[in-house]
Amino acid sequence: MKYLLTITLCSMIENVCMQPHTFPGAFDNLYKCQIAGYNKAIEKIEEIGIDKVNEHKIYTTFSCKPFNTI
Repeated sequence: MKYLLTITLCSMIENVCMQPHTFPGAFDNLYKCQIAGYNKAIEKIEEIGIDKVNEHKIYTTFSCKPFNTI
């Protein structure tokens, strides 16, 4: 079984989320997918910056969805 990483950015103020982004490639196990999810979430929050994150109350969610390979 492999896992796909999907990250979503949301705003607490507008109470909306952007379209989820699924990263290309798959992870061999749940552990590696979750580590990548936390790292990608940190990268995205840093990229957006402190001012916009605080102004729009932006937060991230991510999921690692399993799928079977043939």
